[in-house]
Amino acid sequence: MKSFKRAFIIVLDSFGIGREPDAPDFGDDVCNTLKTIAASPKYDTPNMKKIGLFNIDGVGCGTPVENPVGSFARLRELSRGKDTTTGHWEIAGIVSERPMPTYPNGFPPEVIAKLEQAFGRKIICNKPYSGTKVIHDYGREQKETGALIVYTSADSVLQIAAHEDDVPVDKLYEYCRIARKIMQGEHGVGRIIARPYVGEYPNYTRTPRRHDFSLDPTGDTMMDALRRKGLDTIGVGKISDIFAGRSISRTLGINKDNTDGMEKTLKLMDEDFTGLCFVNLVDFDMQYGHRRDIDGYAQAATDFDRQLGEFMAKMKEDDVLMITADHGCDPGAPGTDHTREYVPLLVYGAHVKQGVNLGTYPTFAMIGATISDMFDADLATKGESILPRIIK
Repeated sequence: MKSFKRAFIIVLDSFGIGREPDAPDFGDDVCNTLKTIAASPKYDTPNMKKIGLFNIDGVGCGTPVENPVGSFARLRELSRGKDTTTGHWEIAGIVSERPMPTYPNGFPPEVIAKLEQAFGRKIICNKPYSGTKVIHDYGREQKETGALIVYTSADSVLQIAAHEDDVPVDKLYEYCRIARKIMQGEHGVGRIIARPYVGEYPNYTRTPRRHDFSLDPTGDTMMDALRRKGLDTIGVGKISDIFAGRSISRTLGINKDNTDGMEKTLKLMDEDFTGLCFVNLVDFDMQYGHRRDIDGYAQAATDFDRQLGEFMAKMKEDDVLMITADHGCDPGAPGTDHTREYVPLLVYGAHVKQGVNLGTYPTFAMIGATISDMFDADLATKGESILPRIIK
């Protein structure tokens, strides 16, 4: 069997490719992120198309190419969720059979009381809210009272927002660590998120010093498997945050934007390492999906594809690339929440067969299984390795 030295997984955060059969269980009707953005005049992704994006079963848009240069599949989420943590954990090998708790009516009074006591500050808001709107609506009250803005969303998250002039970022992170210790068990939300902002009313803006404090992964991951063999596991973007830093040998930190994340990854390609580089590009979701900005999402896909062309040109013979997503966030769907969708898998490299349609797989965890298989590392997962089907 051919040997691989470096594997790159790039997660296009929220880049769904069509409604899953159980979408109504998650409050979703018709949704297809790719179909929505592909209709925009801003959308142009020749490199993903060349690998086989529009050849994937059921994408419902675009024109397939006659001779794709990669292998491709449609992946269904087996976990009971449609959020970042659940999706990334499943990519890495963990299937979450029970959904993480969500709070459509805000957090219970007893939880708020514990948090206020631990913080020594009052809490305001305590509702599901858009992150940009919540600071507009509560920013003046936060400044006048010294309280902390606590809010949630359709995801399993508790978010804490404060003005950087009133609550220094390090102090906000400390509050989040305290909240992380409290929010366990029954109230074990997937992420506690620090949301610092700056500016004067009504022109508050969130800063890039956001930080996520995740639950510890509940099972074995591909990073665990690789680290047991002494291999490198490098995170780009919020990967280290999503996995609470576990089995991440090195992190390149939060990205300023998608372009910055890809620039970091392109620079990393010049380094000699053996193992995995795991990349998250969150702007698709955070900047465009949740804000239902179709043209912005389409332009972001176009910009990524240009950098993807650079990436492909720099790949070495023993490199392999996987492009996928963690859930959907259709900017053409009602509301502002994630959407329960299939995600793409595009696999490319010198040792990867061309034009192999892998069909539909029942779990994202086959990515973790395949990465572990590439490096002959043992991983306990429900996923099945596709390596025998794609290797030349």
